[in-house]
Formats: sequence, structure tokens, C-alpha cells
Amino acid sequence: MASRKAFLLRMDPALWAELEAWAQNKLRSVNGQIEYVLKQAVLKRKAKSTPSAPPAPHPSTALVEPV
Repeated sequence: MASRKAFLLRMDPALWAELEAWAQNKLRSVNGQIEYVLKQAVLKRKAKSTPSAPPAPHPSTALVEPV
């Protein structure tokens, strides 16, 4: 198993309570839930910053070749 980075995190008690309830609902530890949420945020951020293919032209703006 890869080593894991340990660090201290301070947060508002109300936020902790929300995360704790959410984690229990998903059968995770609070630490596991925080890691899950952070991974999802990173993946979403990467997806937004990855250039995608240009959108297809709208049919009303497509050029029509003369016959």
C-alpha cells in the first residue's frame, strides 16, 4: 500500500458534524469522506481545464454549397 500524507486540519464544528453525518450515511470514516470529496473536486477541476473538441456548427449557420 502506498504511503499516505498525514496533516492537521482545523474546521468549523458545524462542518465537521455535516461531514460526519454524510460519512456515516455512506459507511465511510470522516477521513475517508473528506478524501472522497477532495478527489471528486480534483477530477471535476481537471475535466473543466481539459480542452475539449470544438462544438459542431449549428445547422442554421452551416454553409450551403451551390448546386
